[in-house]
Amino acid sequence: QVQLVESGGGLVQAGGSLTLSCAASGRTSRTYVMGWFRRAPGKEREFVAQIGWSAGITYYADSVKGRFTVSKDIAKNTMTLQMNSLKPEDTAVYYCAANIADGGGYAYWGQGTQVTVSS
Repeated sequence: QVQLVESGGGLVQAGGSLTLSCAASGRTSRTYVMGWFRRAPGKEREFVAQIGWSAGITYYADSVKGRFTVSKDIAKNTMTLQMNSLKPEDTAVYYCAANIADGGGYAYWGQGTQVTVSS
C-alpha cells in the first residue's frame, strides 16, 4: 500500500547533472529507509544510494560516491537524487524503493525513469 513515482529522468551530456525525484504516497508512516537502484542495459539491478527516513543517514555505492547526493523531504514524502559529473556508464533505468519497518526489506518499487548520459 505504498506507491512510488519517479520523475526527472532524461538525456544529459557526460559531465552534466540531473536530479531525480521520488514521490511516495499511501501508507508511508512506517518508512524506514528509501533508496535508489538502477539497471543498466544488459546488467543486473544494482544499488545506488539510500537514506534513512528518520535520521537522514545516507549510504552510497562506491561507483557514485562523491558524485551523487540523496536527500529527503519528509513533509512532502519526497526523496531526491542529485546526480553530478555524470558518466556514460550511469546510463540506466533508475528506480526508487521503500523499505518499510516490518523486516521485509525493499518491498515497494516505482516504475523507473530513464537516465541517458551521452559521451
